[in-house]
Amino acid sequence: DVQLVESGGGSVQPGGSLKLSCTASGYTRVAKCFGWFRQAPGKEREGLASIYTDGSSTYYVNSVKDRFIISRDSVKNMVHLQMNSLKPEDTAMYYCAANTHCSGSLLSGFVYSYWGQGTQVTVS
Repeated sequence: DVQLVESGGGSVQPGGSLKLSCTASGYTRVAKCFGWFRQAPGKEREGLASIYTDGSSTYYVNSVKDRFIISRDSVKNMVHLQMNSLKPEDTAMYYCAANTHCSGSLLSGFVYSYWGQGTQVTVS
């Protein structure tokens, strides 16, 4: 099993930056990919970025392309999401996720098996 814990959320003014972190523990060797998602009240869950743990590929949804960067630290079992040029519409609960079998862009949350508890990001 894999446990995920997010950190780094908070409140920021428009145009500001935040760096979210996801720490994986447990049987982390089974995790082959990670993703970042968000969900605002009354809206569908949205896939933002994903990364393969072998470092081969990263993927982004258009709404955050050129503003957000996903990265990994294999030694520390961590995944990060650097968020720049934040906008009010970025306000949401942000989640990290992991899966054992991975293919494609993995921007759909339905393919992930493990999820963190979320961290709130508010841009106002």
